[in-house]
Amino acid sequence: MIFSLHGYMTYMLWMAPALLLAMWAQWKVRGTYAAASQVPARLSGAAAARHILDSAGLQNVSIEPIAGEMTDHYDPSAKVLRLSEGVYGSRSAAAVGIAAHEAGHALQDAKQYAPLVIRNLAVPAANFGSGIGMLLLFIGAGMAMKGIAAGTPLIWLGILGFGCVAAFQLINLPVEFDASNRAKQLLVSHGIVGNQEMVYVNGVLNAAAWTYVAATLQSVLTVLYYVMQFTGGNRNG
Repeated sequence: MIFSLHGYMTYMLWMAPALLLAMWAQWKVRGTYAAASQVPARLSGAAAARHILDSAGLQNVSIEPIAGEMTDHYDPSAKVLRLSEGVYGSRSAAAVGIAAHEAGHALQDAKQYAPLVIRNLAVPAANFGSGIGMLLLFIGAGMAMKGIAAGTPLIWLGILGFGCVAAFQLINLPVEFDASNRAKQLLVSHGIVGNQEMVYVNGVLNAAAWTYVAATLQSVLTVLYYVMQFTGGNRNG
């Protein structure tokens, strides 16, 4: 049975590549972020983002500080770029790199970058899938074990929920990669960082990219695992 101890161990072995990659990526992010935080920059994260946005004619996009660490994000619905406390006022290579990345998302939004538009449309489905996918699987599997026919559709609805999350992650990859590429180009073209600082910026953004790859791999493997389980690919799970 999938929810047995054996099933859990099988699942963990199946997911091991994604979990190991995620652990390595988080370690890499923290290491590169710590190193880049010690490298001074001529502007703070907020000032760098403001300069990039204003240069693109996006004076309507506001910048706000937000509590937490690595909580930086761009809110396309409110047209607000939110930077964590360690990025907003910090004048470091790490801060301007992260701020420029988020500003890159604002530029994508302004230019109606297709993958971003699709990603934003997919957010409700991804949120629904992540919130209810496992619940539907659990209920459906329990019903199927008791011979209740309605359990099978619930199982596949649960798998569909996980599929929505995986689809979102796949769409998100080009969005994040493009934002990082924009950030690197903008920081150089606007003279915000020099070649020496750019080495550290690249380190932070490249490490962050691996976290998105790990999340995508984990989502895809999760879908494949459950599909195999409920199509007889692993009858002992």
